[in-house]
Amino acid sequence: MRKLFSFLIISLVAMIVVACGSNNDNNTANEANNNNADNENNEEGSDSVVVEHELGETEVEKNPEKVVVFDFGSLDTLDELGIDVAGVAQKTVPSYLEKYEGDEYENIGSLKEPDFEKIAEIDPDLIIISGRQSDLYDQLQELGPTVYLGVDTENYMDSFKENAETIGEIFDKEDEVASTLDDIDGQVEEINELADESDQNGLIIMANDTDISAFGPGSRFGLVHDVFGVTPVDEGIESSTHGKNVSFEYVAEQDPDLLYVIDRNAAIGEDASAEDIVENELMEGTKAMENDNIVYLHPDNWYLSGGGLESFQLMLDDIKGSLDN
Repeated sequence: MRKLFSFLIISLVAMIVVACGSNNDNNTANEANNNNADNENNEEGSDSVVVEHELGETEVEKNPEKVVVFDFGSLDTLDELGIDVAGVAQKTVPSYLEKYEGDEYENIGSLKEPDFEKIAEIDPDLIIISGRQSDLYDQLQELGPTVYLGVDTENYMDSFKENAETIGEIFDKEDEVASTLDDIDGQVEEINELADESDQNGLIIMANDTDISAFGPGSRFGLVHDVFGVTPVDEGIESSTHGKNVSFEYVAEQDPDLLYVIDRNAAIGEDASAEDIVENELMEGTKAMENDNIVYLHPDNWYLSGGGLESFQLMLDDIKGSLDN
């Protein structure tokens, strides 16, 4: 009887051990399945990126194939990174990006008047815009994921870098972008040292037909002062997109060591020459003209495509050249 009782006890214990082992195996299998599911979800999540920008939040698939671009600074960056695009606003493409005027790229209208039908026909995976299209954001968003990548002129470097990094993240080009930005940071430091050593002040004007406007720190072209370190001759110019309307009497009165000129007409393909307007009798007695320090900035880069990886380098070269004299 005792032997039978002992046998029953041993059998019961064995059954309990087997049951526990089976539960543990099931739990382990469930955990493995859950981990696999989590990994699959993570992999799926890595196929897109959520971009937070000035006009909202947009989910964009990684490495989108059909990209249309209104912002020439972004087009510049995409070109520098070897990323192809489907459509471009071809009316005023910067001359150094003239290949995008070719028939292999769809014409999506002008900077202020998009061709919505053409964009719908392309069915884009990504639309990149900036300030000139900001009022049309909602309409463009209906045609495809739309991201605003305009440069904040009051916070130029951070904004410029953030836009480049966003493009790098979308197209898996983070390392290339980081390397380029590191190189740019080094050159900016070098230019600031040159600006300090030269001890020259400067004034930025934009020529538009026979009219001129002046720009100071925090303005559309204020990075000459804010980023590159050139001392402004007039600290009182109010920051604005279109600048302060001024006369050549004002320029002569301020008498800057360096006069930086942006030729709007040249940027948009018109014939008038800023040099003919600027180098007049009123300017003859100024330090800038006497010392051959009137600097005609490349209008494509400064007026049309500022904020791209390549255009920023070209802008940097413009200012460095003016300080090396």
